[in-house]
Amino acid sequence: MNTTAKVTKYELREVVRGRLLPAYAVFFLVATEALVRFGGDTERALLSLVNLVLILVPLVSVLFGTLHLYAAREFNQVLLAQPVSRRQLFAGLYLGLSLPLVVAVVTGIGLPFLLRVPGGSPHLQILLPLLATAAVLTFIFVALAFQIGIRLEDRVKGIATAFVLWLGFSVVYDGMVLVIATAFYQYPLEKALIALMLVNPVDLGRVIVLMSFDIAALMGYTGATFERFFGSGLGVFLSSTALLVWVAVPLLFALRRFERKDF
Repeated sequence: MNTTAKVTKYELREVVRGRLLPAYAVFFLVATEALVRFGGDTERALLSLVNLVLILVPLVSVLFGTLHLYAAREFNQVLLAQPVSRRQLFAGLYLGLSLPLVVAVVTGIGLPFLLRVPGGSPHLQILLPLLATAAVLTFIFVALAFQIGIRLEDRVKGIATAFVLWLGFSVVYDGMVLVIATAFYQYPLEKALIALMLVNPVDLGRVIVLMSFDIAALMGYTGATFERFFGSGLGVFLSSTALLVWVAVPLLFALRRFERKDF
């Protein structure tokens, strides 16, 4: 654990020293402040932030994580030449990269709301699922970045794979679900759509946050089905489990590859 803590501390210092992390935090800070101040309505500002989080958090996490791993390859080789456990090194690298990204997005979004929205406002109860979703998506896509960066030696292929992965989760998958829903609208698709939501962490995060808003009635029968399922104990358990699986599985595969990889 001492080795993990030292590696995490070094990674934190290196990530904070770079330009991307401060820019990432400042962007969400400025965007949130502008939406809260000029959006005209706090709930509308939160809805706009949902779209920003679901697009930018996975993109920045997977691309920055992949780039950082390629840049730190020589540092990892030096550490592996020492009597250091690969598991401890892997844990330190992952925590040192994902934690500052989580802090940046949570601070950038949360601070303007805490300063401008009254403490007893019901909108703060919507903010918490949004911040939790942003944090979990960060952990998921940094884990996917580790899977890419460790598996692919070529930097260009790795970056291209990271971008295609984000595009698939954030854009292509939604289009596929829309085509399925449109083509088979005459059939009862509610259970199938719930299963499709659980497969994609971005869509799952979107549904969890949107269920915090009082807009399920505007989504028709499917929205009512989502509200009943994700508002139930079973729905909360399955959605939480699905997100944890999305963090654990890429990490376990990446760790296994990291332990066997000849650097």
